[in-house]
Amino acid sequence: MKTIALVGDRSPAVRAHTRIPRLLDAVRELEQIDLDVYWVPTPEAAEPGALAGFAGIWLTPGSPYQDEAGGIAAARTARTAGIPFLGTCGGFQHAMLEFARDVCGIGDARHAENEGGAGDDDLIVPLSCSLAGHEAAIGLTPGSLIERLIGASRTVERYHCAYGLAPDRIGLLRAHGMRFTGHDENEGGEVRVAELPDHPFFLATLFQPELAAGDTPHPVIRGFARATAQLSV
Repeated sequence: MKTIALVGDRSPAVRAHTRIPRLLDAVRELEQIDLDVYWVPTPEAAEPGALAGFAGIWLTPGSPYQDEAGGIAAARTARTAGIPFLGTCGGFQHAMLEFARDVCGIGDARHAENEGGAGDDDLIVPLSCSLAGHEAAIGLTPGSLIERLIGASRTVERYHCAYGLAPDRIGLLRAHGMRFTGHDENEGGEVRVAELPDHPFFLATLFQPELAAGDTPHPVIRGFARATAQLSV
């Protein structure tokens, strides 16, 4: 059996947290994957070796996390160990934070929400327009992982967030290998999807595929689950 670590501070008040296990149960039936899930709170995820042995890591929404270091550790472990990774909403934000600090050398990169206000070193900043409770169209890069999963060059997705990647830091992350493959069609082309092309499966979306209407798992979730099934652990 393959086990996915759901990293986040589980709460019945966070709709994504109630839907994610149910959607993964549905994927297990649809894809015929022997799959289990295990919640790992962010303080626990920050401990050395806490995520060893998992076949996949999903860094879930629900920020600010109890422990920022746990979110960073989840993204770092998946990236460096080649473990399939999905980061949605807050997971996207912390995956970008980890990459900026550990790969790009921006050791003081900050998340404005975690720091309690804006600063000169913010990598994650308030969006020009909050997306909490909104749907919006996203243009997808041809040939990218996200485009292959969706099966189209455009998609409309749901959000529940107010923070995203600072536009003036995108070039540096891109220069170090992060690929930005989804952009908002209505808000000046702001980044909505990032991925690492040389990784078995590393996808971060500011949108929340777990909030898609209905009980049919989103193609992103199905693709992530398939990637975990292919990992030898």
